[in-house]
Amino acid sequence: MMTDNVVNRREMLRQLAGAAALFGVAAEALPAEPGDLPSRTLLDTDAEAYWERIRDEQFLMPGKRAFLNTGSLGVAARPVLDAVSRHLHRSAELEITDLQVEQYPRWGYETLDAERSELAAFVGCHKDELAITHNATEAMSIIAGGMPLEPGAEVLLTDQEHPSGRGPWQVREAKGELTTRVIELPLPPDNPGQLVDVLISAIGPKTRVLSFSGIMSPTGLLMPIREICDAARERGVITVVDGAHMTGQVPYRIEAMGCDYFAGSPHKWLFAPAGSGLLYIREERLDAHYPVIATAGWDDKSLKAGRYMRFGTNNRAIIEGFVAGLHFAQAIGPDTIYRRIHDLATDVDRRARALPYIEMLSPEDDSMYGSLVTFRINLPESKLEKLWSLCEQRRIWTTANKQLRVSTHIHTRRSDLDLFFETLAEAAA
Repeated sequence: MMTDNVVNRREMLRQLAGAAALFGVAAEALPAEPGDLPSRTLLDTDAEAYWERIRDEQFLMPGKRAFLNTGSLGVAARPVLDAVSRHLHRSAELEITDLQVEQYPRWGYETLDAERSELAAFVGCHKDELAITHNATEAMSIIAGGMPLEPGAEVLLTDQEHPSGRGPWQVREAKGELTTRVIELPLPPDNPGQLVDVLISAIGPKTRVLSFSGIMSPTGLLMPIREICDAARERGVITVVDGAHMTGQVPYRIEAMGCDYFAGSPHKWLFAPAGSGLLYIREERLDAHYPVIATAGWDDKSLKAGRYMRFGTNNRAIIEGFVAGLHFAQAIGPDTIYRRIHDLATDVDRRARALPYIEMLSPEDDSMYGSLVTFRINLPESKLEKLWSLCEQRRIWTTANKQLRVSTHIHTRRSDLDLFFETLAEAAA
């Protein structure tokens, strides 16, 4: 059990770190807590105590906050914030060095080979197929905007795509360069095979691209990606996976998906700072694909995927934070993270299904979702308004609409779920 002195010290450090960020004081000037994670022995003997310590020691969120909306925007861990602050501080001093060679602190022109190699190893592709972007929206725009397609080509989308998964294709449609067609997915689906059948049976003679989310943003549905991509490839159709919710939520390997393109947003689930994204383009498609942002080297195909990340000058500190988020996840273990957050999600699913006014949109088969559970609350508008008001008062953050999506991450506590369902029951009474 933590002593009052330890708790008070941590609260003091949180306040100091917040003040430092507000007034521009370097985090290095503040007293730092040890970065060590709790022991694996504690995880094995008292898992809840282990995860409570992870939240308390590795995140800045105060205990009064019940954050259940990682699906919208994730929370950076302390090592990530430290990496960003440290780089900004050193950049201002012009003290960036690499192997004792002074470097000018920039991002936007260098290829970041070391960073991309490490990220590529984590997501399962070759470094030359991977570009670092600012988010999945940007990656999807590069994919859709730069893909060479003949006039009249058709792009298939699902009715559960995020606006960032639809918009880049719709821009090209508005310009008369292609057409889009939307496929309605069953909600909830019976099994993965049903999803494969629905998507593949929609392919027509003009279909050239099938663009779909690996995990659906509005529902959390985990798609059978490999089966869909294999079937599409057999029919000569290019596959694009919007993986905004995948990086950090579910263990995956891009090379095992069989897709041609992939977009990711590590700022949601991989603890990275906002402004972190991933773009994957299969090797054989790199030369023909056009950049959508151009500067020197835009046509240098020897750069491979590196030519899609030449944006001009950017904030290199975000990259340092991105890599720190990756290291943090690796230190805990992607499989360990998934087991925890999925266990919490199945708890949400179980509790929600027991309520008479809940209509589940997540499948019964828990292998078809990761850490996002969605349901419709069938209550009168007055009771819904009471629910959102109570959530605001009690500092519960989740999606505030009749179709509610609950996100669970490693900083989620059992008590956060208890508070949410107690609040839901109070509003429904």
